[in-house]
Amino acid sequence: MQAATMEQVEEPPSLLWGLDPIFSAFARLYVRDILQMTESTQVPGIYFYNSHPISKVDVLGTVVYKREREDFFCYGVDDGTGVINCLCWKSDLLKGQEDPGKSKGQTSDGALRGFNPVTELKKLRQSQQNRCHVEIGELLRVRGPVKTARQQREIKASTYYKVNDPVMAVQIAWMMEVPQLYRVCYDKPLQLHPTATGDPAISPLSKATNIIKNFCQQKSVTRFRPYDVQDLLQPLISTGPQTTSADMEPVAGPSASQQLRQLVKKVLVMLQDEGLIYRKVKSQDEVYHVTAQDKDLLIAVKDIIKEDSKREKYAEKGCHILHILSAVRQRYSLNVSKAALELVLKSLECNSDIVSTSDNHYTVF
Repeated sequence: MQAATMEQVEEPPSLLWGLDPIFSAFARLYVRDILQMTESTQVPGIYFYNSHPISKVDVLGTVVYKREREDFFCYGVDDGTGVINCLCWKSDLLKGQEDPGKSKGQTSDGALRGFNPVTELKKLRQSQQNRCHVEIGELLRVRGPVKTARQQREIKASTYYKVNDPVMAVQIAWMMEVPQLYRVCYDKPLQLHPTATGDPAISPLSKATNIIKNFCQQKSVTRFRPYDVQDLLQPLISTGPQTTSADMEPVAGPSASQQLRQLVKKVLVMLQDEGLIYRKVKSQDEVYHVTAQDKDLLIAVKDIIKEDSKREKYAEKGCHILHILSAVRQRYSLNVSKAALELVLKSLECNSDIVSTSDNHYTVF
């Protein structure tokens, strides 16, 4: 289903791929999504997830099959969403390279004092071999480019190693981090609007939005009113007369103050859509609360999850995000959006106040 959706998304020009930071990173995608990604029609070996160009991935999973050849291993890695073949080339250590003790028969001065560098080198190589030798049922981490060979999707590993995780600390950290990456990066389609010169166009609205975001973050603002931020956006307003392209004569248009008010209004709407701000009470006095700085909202959400997780209905999987949203609107404010709640849940999860038990379900420790 996901593959069909991605095929309908128009592929951005290859010259703009570098503007997406995901393009140069090892994307931590689920195996299911790696198998369903569509390949670029412009450049073979590049794939798209939600319009993001993907060239290399980072996978953690259990080895479910293993095939050995003279120069490489083929491991089947299962992360719980699917199984993907990983082509892992053998290092020189695994090919039975020449024994370092045979290179020179002389004994060093260090060996006479009780330290034998040849022996220590053997131990180091043995340790490296143990890290590279993986059996079925063990945990393997693989990083490398995605390839399609024999009509099958696989990972050509540039780095791979066995993960020792007796208390599942690595796997739990991974399961908490990857859904967050999906929410923040992968599931948000990349919006690129190239100009005639090939550079991305930065609109005044985008500039204004970034200014307000930086203001709230740097000043640790908890709430503000529209007139508190108007002066910050004043430099973005053009005060010169507007002209037409035909005769270049000045024409009447909105005044600078009207433009400023319209810009502030658009910025506030955009920030509310992203969940960064919200109005706790809608009244003539326009007060906007900064979601990340609203301690009362964080406490309210945490208390709801803590209280409702004790109920038999939510004891096993935890509270669904829609249930939490409904409870927050009933007990705290009707104007809290789902986007704002997601930011609150992210903050609580980062502080280890809550944990996501599965997709969109949360409970307390």
